[in-house]
Amino acid sequence: MDTISINTCIKYLCLVLIEFVVSSFRFNDFGVDGGPAAKYLRPKFNVFLDHVSTHSGLQVPEVQIKHLVAAAIVLKGLGGLFFIFGSSLGAYLLLLHQAIATPILYDFYNYDVEQKEYTQHFLKFTQNLALFGALLFFIGMKNSLPRRQARKKALKTKTV
Repeated sequence: MDTISINTCIKYLCLVLIEFVVSSFRFNDFGVDGGPAAKYLRPKFNVFLDHVSTHSGLQVPEVQIKHLVAAAIVLKGLGGLFFIFGSSLGAYLLLLHQAIATPILYDFYNYDVEQKEYTQHFLKFTQNLALFGALLFFIGMKNSLPRRQARKKALKTKTV
């Protein structure tokens, strides 16, 4: 890759980062029960648990929704903050958030193809998959670039 495409990728990833950081502070009425985010997430999470348990045969442990919402906020907030400073840990935290939240929030598979909700959820799902791919690209580029090594000063020979 040349320098222009790397700079373009870095600018794009900065825009993605801004979206992650801003959206992590969207839920400001957390309260004791998780607030409106928990009320919105509860039915979607129950449907997701039903799908996982019926298709995989595994029993998913009981999770309180307020803990799930708090974990999502922490993953997005810390991941975005670490990602700003170019840390791979931030990208991994954001990847974890995307992997958990995307199939729960954008459950296009629960709707018929002709329904309006199917299209909306499918578009959001594919956008999040693109963000997932961009984060993987960032991690791959971060690991493929050689790290700078401290240059050793050449010793000058003393002439007498």
